[in-house]
Amino acid sequence: MPLARDIAAIAIATFLSAGTAAAQTEIKLGHVGKPGSLLEMVSQEFAKRANAKLGDKAKIVVYGSSQLGGDSEMMKKLKLGTIDLVQPSTVVSSYVPSFGLFEMPYLVKDRAHMARIRDQIVFPKMVPEAEKVGYRILAVWENGFRQITNNKRPIVKPEDLQGIKLRVPKGVWRVKMFKAYGANPTPLGFSEVFVALQTGAMDGQENPLAQIVSGHFQEVQKYLSMSGHVYTPSYLIAGTSWKRLPADVQKIVADTAKEMQPVALKMAADLDDKLLAEIKKNPNIKINEVDKDAFIKASKPIYDEFSKEVPEGHELIEKALALGHKSS
Repeated sequence: MPLARDIAAIAIATFLSAGTAAAQTEIKLGHVGKPGSLLEMVSQEFAKRANAKLGDKAKIVVYGSSQLGGDSEMMKKLKLGTIDLVQPSTVVSSYVPSFGLFEMPYLVKDRAHMARIRDQIVFPKMVPEAEKVGYRILAVWENGFRQITNNKRPIVKPEDLQGIKLRVPKGVWRVKMFKAYGANPTPLGFSEVFVALQTGAMDGQENPLAQIVSGHFQEVQKYLSMSGHVYTPSYLIAGTSWKRLPADVQKIVADTAKEMQPVALKMAADLDDKLLAEIKKNPNIKINEVDKDAFIKASKPIYDEFSKEVPEGHELIEKALALGHKSS
């Protein structure tokens, strides 16, 4: 009989344990990055750190490679509460106009400058605007400095983009910018880019090196022009399901998201160096620098339009530029 009681006790304990595991809250985090991308690396590191603190309270599960949809679709799912966290980039400017600030060419000088913009502009001025339309921004991470690839010619000056069919992300300002440079920009979901380049439906695209390499775009492109034309942050955003999470879970997730901000910048810098060295080994792709002064001059109409169209747009630009002159 003691043996039977022991077996029964073990069975009950196992059942209760299984019940606890089944009841554990899964927090879904979606992004469009592929394995090896910065989006994937940062989100997985965040999940690892947060889950270690959460214990059995909840578990963050990362769904990359557009498994939960493209950026626009996931932003809608945040509102519906069917996704808990999303790590988008450019698309945020389509929902919160002030985030078009990061669509301004050559606005961000380097990552130290971005950290100052994040702390002195994004959180105090722009995050409250996002909250008004239902998006709670927990942290500002990175997508990266964007470079241009194409199959037509090296891009040195804006006029070299004339007539090139260029895939851009779904953000109104990127379309305006490349139209001003003379390209034919077309917004397209990230998951569709490789095939569009491979088939010739698009001549080129523009993305950070981490997205270019993880998307294998260098395998179907002849030219990489190191333009660094736009720095795009990524954001960790919560939606309507956030309020359903217990307060202690919210605090752990939010604190860990902020903890990842400097980590993301360091990971990004290290990855850029590694990936550029990797691309240089590919004999089938030619790398060149662009005439940044020519691009900056051609960008003035975009700054002017943003200043007129977006409330406080001029003030945002002026403050961001001023932060570029500070050393700390």
